[in-house]
Amino acid sequence: MDWVNVSIPQEFILLGFSDRPWLEFPLFVVFLISYIVTIFGNLTVILVSRLDSKLHTPMYFFLTNLSVLDLCYTTSTVPQMLVNLHSTRKVISYGGCVVQLFMFLSLGATECVLLAVMSFDRFAAICRPLHYPVIMHQRLCLQLAAASWVTGFVISVWMSTLTLQLPLCGPYVIDHFLCEVPALLKLSCVDTTANEAELFFGSVLFHLTPLILILISYAFIAQAVLRIQSAVGRQKAFGICGSHLIVVSLFYGTAISMYLQPPSANSKDRGKMVSLFYGIIAPMMNPLIYTLRNKEVKEAFKRLVARVFLTKE
Repeated sequence: MDWVNVSIPQEFILLGFSDRPWLEFPLFVVFLISYIVTIFGNLTVILVSRLDSKLHTPMYFFLTNLSVLDLCYTTSTVPQMLVNLHSTRKVISYGGCVVQLFMFLSLGATECVLLAVMSFDRFAAICRPLHYPVIMHQRLCLQLAAASWVTGFVISVWMSTLTLQLPLCGPYVIDHFLCEVPALLKLSCVDTTANEAELFFGSVLFHLTPLILILISYAFIAQAVLRIQSAVGRQKAFGICGSHLIVVSLFYGTAISMYLQPPSANSKDRGKMVSLFYGIIAPMMNPLIYTLRNKEVKEAFKRLVARVFLTKE
């Protein structure tokens, strides 16, 4: 096939919200505030979980991993987005685009697996309370966390390679505010049906498989909770799982709407909104969900603040 204007571009133009210029300054302010809140919230969770010995448990170890993941997520997308919102020349280098694509896919896949691991931890805590310290020992926790990150890396390499090997035709204009698979596929000079099918299979694999495992875990958890005679005990058990269920619902609700629905006339705007949720809203909300609903974290934070003030005195 004779491709016209096929080459590796030096940079891409990210249209972002250029079609709504009146929105750019308000969005810049909102995204900047959200980014600051995200950094502060996730760093707080990490510090509290590491510095308070009472939180040296598997649950908070995995929560720390989730906070690190969210920090990486926002940092891979939001700074570039803020620069483009504040600039008239909205571009990203080819190398920057490749890194952003890889990070976005890798961290998304890692979060899918990590949420499944966290649900298994809750299953062990509620359904096997007497054996919980033996089941969730330190070595297994490290292995599960490492498996989550490695799985995300492998899936990202696979999906990034499928996307980047396609020849691209100019003009190199991406109708998005970040480098994401669906937006890059639209720049290809060739038929992408086979690639889209493979990418869809990959999306199903790393979205639905962990989701099924999460649902199975919570089916057993629900059975165990219903067998608890005490109302206080049931409330405590639901409290332990409540924050995780909210995070899972938010994450998978947007993921399915993005990757596992057929294209529509509104798919472009839908993709932007879902990416905003992935990159900004979810990382900001996760630490708030876990801290506002979690008595242990709030008490640990108070102890940490008190320790800091006592040290100063």
